Amino acid sequence: MKTAARLLALALALSFSIVLPGAAAPARPPIPIILDTDIGDDIDDTWALALALKSPELDVKLVVTDYGNTEHRAKIVARILEIAGRTDIPIGIGVKESDKESPQADWVKGYDLARYRGRVLKDGVQALVDTAMAASEPLTLVSIGPPPNLKAALEREPRIAGKLRLSGMYGSLHRGYDAKPSPEPEWNVKANPAAARALLGAPWVEAVATPLDTCGLVQLKGERYARVRDSKDPLARAVIDAYRLWCPRQEWCAKDPEFVTAKSSTLFDTVAVYLAISRDLVKTETTGVRVTDEGMTVPDPASRPLAWATEWKDLGGFEEWLAARLAAPALPR
Repeated sequence: MKTAARLLALALALSFSIVLPGAAAPARPPIPIILDTDIGDDIDDTWALALALKSPELDVKLVVTDYGNTEHRAKIVARILEIAGRTDIPIGIGVKESDKESPQADWVKGYDLARYRGRVLKDGVQALVDTAMAASEPLTLVSIGPPPNLKAALEREPRIAGKLRLSGMYGSLHRGYDAKPSPEPEWNVKANPAAARALLGAPWVEAVATPLDTCGLVQLKGERYARVRDSKDPLARAVIDAYRLWCPRQEWCAKDPEFVTAKSSTLFDTVAVYLAISRDLVKTETTGVRVTDEGMTVPDPASRPLAWATEWKDLGGFEEWLAARLAAPALPR
């Protein structure tokens, strides 16, 4: 029965890859990644971590919590990794800036991080540096939150930029939140402009970012959302359970009790995970940006260039890939 289950899971994964653009089966070894996240504030980080864990193209080497109460965020990561059966992945606790708990606190209420069976590294910045520097080939850094950890890591060891590819969720180039026709300060930049300036200006091996122009459009609705909502997969169920607890804490969700049964919130960070795998579904433009003190990312040819995913070739294709990947049984490891 175990062999049959494994063959079924593999067939499902391959079918997604064949049918859906941008999700080619991993003919090469999985891409090793470090995930740096402010998980717990917006629920999209939780969806993004689950997506990374359920993507056979990726090999998560380290998850580092960033911004604010990083110890609290580590509890969320630890619980997700336990549910996923991935306590082999170490957790790094990043620079702690406050004791404030996140809107996802109810999901880890009473959770004791000391009982986590995997490794918890108290100096997450050093863990990131050590993981990057020890790699024989460049790793991919998936950065989906305000990045004070990364500013600190670059200051501690500037050579990490030459050991990492960046796939980030940052900025607003041509459109703002809710597809507004003009750019505006995006949270991951606005929360710490100095850190964002350091991140976006570093000489990474390669760099790509999804601004609000693309990631701000991603939302699962209708049958696609229902597949994830009703999935029996433990990790998909954990994501939805966390979402059900998180959503009523948001003013827009509290006004509509049926929201959580019908659709997801905007899943910004899932696009950065996708870009670590492929760019097939997006159009990119290469430009440097100047980060203002107000958190604007202003195109500036004098700044270090990186690729920005500013348009979708196939948003529906991405959302189909996302729903299928999240709803499916996890592949055995």
